[in-house]
Order: sequence, then structure tokens, then C-alpha cells
Amino acid sequence: MQNLYTHRDANIRKTWFLFTIFFVVVILIGYFFRVYFNNQAILIYAVIFSSALSVISYWFSDKFVLSMAHAKPVSKEHARELYNIVENLAITAGLPMPKIYLINDPAPNAFATGRNPKNAVVAVTTGLLETLDRSEIEGVVAHELSHIGNWDMLLSTVVVILVGFISIVADIFLRSMFWGGHRDNEKREGNALVLVLAVVAAILLPIAATLIQLAISRKREFLADASGALLTRYPEGLASALEKISRYPRSVKTASNTTAHLWFDSPFRGGWYHKLFMTHPPVKERIGALRKL
Repeated sequence: MQNLYTHRDANIRKTWFLFTIFFVVVILIGYFFRVYFNNQAILIYAVIFSSALSVISYWFSDKFVLSMAHAKPVSKEHARELYNIVENLAITAGLPMPKIYLINDPAPNAFATGRNPKNAVVAVTTGLLETLDRSEIEGVVAHELSHIGNWDMLLSTVVVILVGFISIVADIFLRSMFWGGHRDNEKREGNALVLVLAVVAAILLPIAATLIQLAISRKREFLADASGALLTRYPEGLASALEKISRYPRSVKTASNTTAHLWFDSPFRGGWYHKLFMTHPPVKERIGALRKL
């Protein structure tokens, strides 16, 4: 099954590229802060903090994601059928047995996280186990194992931390300008051009980060669907799971815009905002692609 995971090396390169871009962006924001507030220490702090956050994102981003989802580890004794499904498919895929976490939520959904296959986690909601039959659960699990095999769960999990941080920093900068940041302008080295660039960057960077998040998510879902269908050799199970999950009327309670791209299917239901920034391809397109296999 090694031929299923042809995008592994590419996703590893993308992850390190993302770290590099993040490092440059934070230093750039720090420079704007430094010029605008005439404080050299701000730039130094930006370099130190971006370096520290990059390390934290690599080693601990999966733990943050699991905590945000209120996911709890589950043993074989407490979820024997789920454990057997994950174990059998992991063996078939040639992957280490991932840890299994359960999320107490009636909305059927799932996600994978972890920095590499040896430290991977598959998390599913209680609603997934209650709503789907065995072949459909196998399809969803195979999809998530495909994310693990392709190493794109590292890329997607790191994006949660980095995109969130860029958005927070940009928001702090804008607030500081409007709530007191205009004082003592004559003491600052900044000029009108730097100020304009700073405002533009603070507004556009979170949007750009979100678009990167969406692009990464949409491409990888089609790949994981195809790989998952090949793993189970039953595309209809995965297609049927998508139909049932997409018809469920309620959102996943613990989902957020930052983590939405991690889930098997969009965790949100309704609302123009979520439709505008869809993190997943349309379900009809995914089902159509599966039924052509």
C-alpha cells in the first residue's frame, strides 16, 4: 500500500516551507511594530516568539487541537469495534497503530492529527459511531489514515496554530493603532508609507493565511477520499458516509473556524460565512469522484 502515499514527501516540504513563511511574516509584522512604536525590543521579541512558536507548533499542535475538540483517549475495552476497525486498516495500510480519541458530540465527524505516523491520532465523535454502519465507519477511518500516510495531518495541524497566531497579532496591531497607538507620533521614526503598509499587511495577512488554509484542505480531501477508497476497496462505504454526515443538521459543538479544515467533512451547518469560506470541496463532487472509481 506504499503507492497510496505518494504525497508524503511533498507535504513534509510544504510544512517546512510554511514554517519559513510564518517566520518571515512574524518578523515583518515585528518590524512594522518596531518602526511604528519606535521600540527596537519589539523586533527582537518577534524573532524569539516566532522561533518558539514554530517549535511548539511542531511538537505540540496536535495536543492543542485535541484539547480544543474536547477529545478523550479511548481504550480497546471501551470501543472494541472502533479499535478493531482502526487496527485492521492500519495493518492493511502499513501504518503504525494510531491512538484513538473520542469526542462526545452527536454530530458525526472525525479528524486525524499528529506530527508523524508514529505519533498519529484518529479522533471520532460519538455521533459517528451511532449514525454510521461498519462499512461507512471503515470508509471514514480509511480516509483519516490516508491523511496520516500522506503526512498532511502535520501540515493541517500546524496551520491551526500558525494561522491563528497571525490573525491574533494582526488584530493586536490594528487595535493598538486605534486605541492609543496614535499618541506621540512626533517621537516615532515611522512615516506615512510605513503606516499604510502596516495597516494593509494587518488586514490582508489573516485573509491570505485563511486562503492558504482553504487551499491546503480542499486539495487533500480528494486525495484522501481516493486513497481511503483504495484501502477499503469499497468506495461506496465512504460515499454513503459522506451522504449521511452531510445531511446531519447540526454543527460539531467544539469546532471552530481555525480547526474546520481538519475534519472529515465541514463541521458547520448553515450560515453564509461558513459557505463563503468552505474548508472542504462540495460533498456532491466528492461523492461523484468516489462513485467513478
